[in-house]
Amino acid sequence: MGRWNLLPLGGFIIVLAAFLSYFMVFAQFPVTRDFPWLNLLLFAAGLVVLGAGTRRAFAQPGRWFGKVSASLLSVLSVLILGLFVFYIFSFSAQLPESAGAPKVGEKAPDFILPDQDGREVKLSDLVAALGNEPGQNRYVLLVFYRGYW
Repeated sequence: MGRWNLLPLGGFIIVLAAFLSYFMVFAQFPVTRDFPWLNLLLFAAGLVVLGAGTRRAFAQPGRWFGKVSASLLSVLSVLILGLFVFYIFSFSAQLPESAGAPKVGEKAPDFILPDQDGREVKLSDLVAALGNEPGQNRYVLLVFYRGYW
């Protein structure tokens, strides 16, 4: 009787941790919520460990239980990864549009917001600073960003 092959189980546990940790931990932080790079690295590590365990299981002749369990854990891991990728990159990108947001080409309402230095800037003041010469249209380009990188 040979040694137990725990690599497929270990790889599956890493894949499961990668899936669950996004919702329990990493979704709280912008650097890992906006693009789940750390979870994708965990998925990759889990799949590498799982692949090594599956290869080891199929290298042992006559041990059908290891081959079946490694194959089953591999299929489950790929399904979990597929569900994660579908949720993060497809399902969550289909957020509804804001009903009160101005449409493209529509005049923006006057507002006051802080600039990068914390000073308040009013849109109508920016337009007035450009001057109103007859026959010339003046435009203000509005660039909004989330405030963290």
